[in-house]
Amino acid sequence: QVQMAESGGGSVQAGGSLKLTCVISGNTWNFPCMGWFRQGAGKDREGVAMFRSSTSHTYYADSVKGRFTLSRDRAKNTVTLSMNGLKPEDTGIYYCAARTPFCEPRPLDPDTITKWGQGTQVTVSS
Repeated sequence: QVQMAESGGGSVQAGGSLKLTCVISGNTWNFPCMGWFRQGAGKDREGVAMFRSSTSHTYYADSVKGRFTLSRDRAKNTVTLSMNGLKPEDTGIYYCAARTPFCEPRPLDPDTITKWGQGTQVTVSS
């Protein structure tokens, strides 16, 4: 069983920064792929970034490349999304996500996710 607790959401102006942290507890070894998804109002849930433990490779959505960074701290059992250069279109609920047994295919497809966190709101104003 894996439990996930997210924190760090909030409101910022365009161009600002936020850091989201997901603390993961339980049998994390069962989930070699962890990261973040988001869902804007009236939009489908979409993948933001996923970390593949076996290769330390990170998959990023094109819309966030160069602005967001995903990091995994095994000692603290956390997955952290550092968001810079935020835009109004980044607004939404951000969900911590875990997938088993593999990261591929389609690592940013929400239909492949095994476990979801509760979500944390991010609001970016123009």
